[in-house]
Amino acid sequence: MAKRNMHQATMQSSNSPQPALRTTDSPEESPGNKDSPEPKEELSPGAEPAEEAGEGSEEPRDEMTLDINRFRKPGEKTFTQRSRLFVGNLPVDIPEEEFKDMFAKYGNISEVFINRERGFGFIRLETRTLAEIAKCELDGTVMNNRPIRIRFATHGSALTVRNLLPAVTNELLEQAFSEFGPVERAIVVTDDRGRPTGRGIVEFANKAAARKALEQCTEGALLLTNTPCPAIVEPSEHFDDEDGQPEKLLHKTQNTIRNES
Repeated sequence: MAKRNMHQATMQSSNSPQPALRTTDSPEESPGNKDSPEPKEELSPGAEPAEEAGEGSEEPRDEMTLDINRFRKPGEKTFTQRSRLFVGNLPVDIPEEEFKDMFAKYGNISEVFINRERGFGFIRLETRTLAEIAKCELDGTVMNNRPIRIRFATHGSALTVRNLLPAVTNELLEQAFSEFGPVERAIVVTDDRGRPTGRGIVEFANKAAARKALEQCTEGALLLTNTPCPAIVEPSEHFDDEDGQPEKLLHKTQNTIRNES
């Protein structure tokens, strides 16, 4: 009976779970690892350099660059009078290179003129759209404690054409006036609904061609269609000061300051 009880006790002890043996490699019993910190979590590739870059000095961001080709319309003529800018209130001692560097990001330049005595200049960019962007971004820029003023230069070779029939298109208008000289742009003015107003604008590449067209159309009759309806040609009234007179450009005095109380 005693042998049977001993045999059962031996079988129970052999079937009972044994505690796991701890080896000397275990971090819990290793003398050198008692005071060691917990293992750091591994970083994904590229995370560690990002942290290091954040701890150090930030690198300067690159300025936004323009893709010039995206601002050029198919068949658009380049370096026309419409892309010529007037730059006023310039410092009298501004170098030409500094003046050109102001517009370097807006593409190629075909004309640069500076009148240092009167503090203004002209510059011609590749397209009208690029000139509009340059005007919007640079107008009011402070140079030597004085804000510069940028406007579109007056087009001295433009004519206004009236008494146009509804059948006259941009292409027909340009073709008719090309006999007097190179035409940069010919537009039939339309209303808000796209209907022709009977008026058009013809912009020549030079004043000689515009003068020739004005003289011959005044002395004779220019017929654009088979209908006997001669076009009336007049010098174009240029008005491009869309900004008017903003308050920031007004030299305030005691009489002009508004009471904002």
